[in-house]
Order: sequence, then C-alpha cells, then structure tokens
Amino acid sequence: VQLQASGGGLVEAGGSLRLSCSASGSIDLILAMAWFRQAPGKQRELVAAITSGFDTKYADSVKGRFTISRDNAKNSVYLQMNNLEIEDTAFYFCAVSSSMDYEDQPYYEYDYFGQGTLVTVSS
Repeated sequence: VQLQASGGGLVEAGGSLRLSCSASGSIDLILAMAWFRQAPGKQRELVAAITSGFDTKYADSVKGRFTISRDNAKNSVYLQMNNLEIEDTAFYFCAVSSSMDYEDQPYYEYDYFGQGTLVTVSS
C-alpha cells in the first residue's frame, strides 16, 4: 500500500494550500484517514482526522482555518488550509487506518503513512 501526498509548498502568511493524499495498492478497507504534522524540534501532532462516516476532529490550533475531506471512490483524503500562519510550517503526512474508525485515534493506531509534504509559511 502506498500513500502519495502532494500540494505542499511555500506560501505567505494568510495564504492557502490544499493537500491531497491518495492510497493505492492492495488495501481492502479504508476507515479513518488523517493528516499529521511535525515541525523541526517539535512533537508530531494530529492536524485533522475523518472517519468513514465523515465524523471529523481538528487540532485546536487549526479549527476554523483547515478543512479535512475525503473521496472514498478515489481512496483519497484532502486538507484545505486557509489563513495559514507561520506556526503551520511543518512536514505534513497523511495516514490511513484499515482496522479502526475513530476521529480521535492516536498515531500508532493508523496502519499506513505517506511520505510527507513540506508546508512552509513565510511572513
């Protein structure tokens, strides 16, 4: 199973980016999907998650600015990021679970991970 993420880049503060992640390969079932991020010197954190029933969860720091969505027909998850802040600078990577389906499940309960895409927000 491979997760291919795209959409990262350099953007000025206040700008927008849309991240995409598609799963391919022998994956029988996709349940929860999520975006995590990790900035240099900081711990990995959940940015947003979405279950197969479209329940969502967001980190407090991104609520009202980011929107997670999914397209089950395309085995894809998206992250629309608006009003970006310098503090959003990080590697963003997607995650997929084939075994659990909760919006608040921790990182280690996901089964597959993408390679990460860098988001850099400048002042």
